[in-house]
Amino acid sequence: MGEERGVYRVLVGKPEGRRPQGRPRPRWVDNIRMDLQEVGCAFMDWIGLAQDRDRWRTLVSAVYDPSGSGKCGESANQLASQERLCTME
Repeated sequence: MGEERGVYRVLVGKPEGRRPQGRPRPRWVDNIRMDLQEVGCAFMDWIGLAQDRDRWRTLVSAVYDPSGSGKCGESANQLASQERLCTME
């Protein structure tokens, strides 16, 4: 019974196939961190902020660019700094 169990095969088995070549794909968390760094809120507790839906929605609407240019407008940066959204109280 010992060698036929799945746990034993995982423990002593050797994986087949190959890993993908190149840099690992960015995770969802990495994308959030990069976006917050671009906005200037890189060192904040974004997980705690996201749990407060109203404050998270305010931050997202402050930095959201509906034109799709990919750049945060100056007014959005001012709004984010005025609201102090980058600091958790």
